[in-house]
Amino acid sequence: MKSQNLLKIFLGITIIYMLLISIGYENFVWYLKPFLLPILFYSVVKNDAFETKKWLLLALLFSWIGDFVLLFANKGELYFIFGLISFLIAHILFIALFIKQKSNVVHHKQTLYWFGLSLVLVYLFGMLSILIPKLGDLKFPVGIYAMTISLMLIETIKGSFNWEDKSKYLVLIGAIFFVTSDSILAINKFYTVIPNASFWIMITYLIAQFCIVKGILKMNYF
Repeated sequence: MKSQNLLKIFLGITIIYMLLISIGYENFVWYLKPFLLPILFYSVVKNDAFETKKWLLLALLFSWIGDFVLLFANKGELYFIFGLISFLIAHILFIALFIKQKSNVVHHKQTLYWFGLSLVLVYLFGMLSILIPKLGDLKFPVGIYAMTISLMLIETIKGSFNWEDKSKYLVLIGAIFFVTSDSILAINKFYTVIPNASFWIMITYLIAQFCIVKGILKMNYF
């Protein structure tokens, strides 16, 4: 089965998944969640080899591990910490993927790049100032995680100037949605309850993973 078909299947199942969450079938989707990312993973496997393929596969693998571990986060703080570590590793792998993607290295000449960088730094300091008073013993790991996802976003902003294919904007959108998803999760867990948080966390997360995978595949293969 071709990668494009698998991506369409992922979109279809994602729509069904989100509809089930929206009508209150969260107990059912609990069992469905571990089967979502493997579709994206297999869509990458089915492609011919490209230079950054292994980095994308590893990032998806650790994302899936994080997904699975966080299913049990309500059973104890340790599950949340292990999930956080898994996603931290996934983001580091995404950073490596973006750095290794072929580029022209022109971002430093663009005013818009520096504006984007400034926005990310404002986001980072804003989030940390809100969350740190509420984090207790998790100040250090959550702080490291916040800096890592911010760096991941910065690398995609660089890529939007450095990479040649227009699919670079799809990767950038994916990174923005990833940061949005993580931010909703953090605010909901540590600061204040967000209505329908699980819906917003998952829809932004699944859009993020889809956009990054499709963007990277298009830049390297399609």
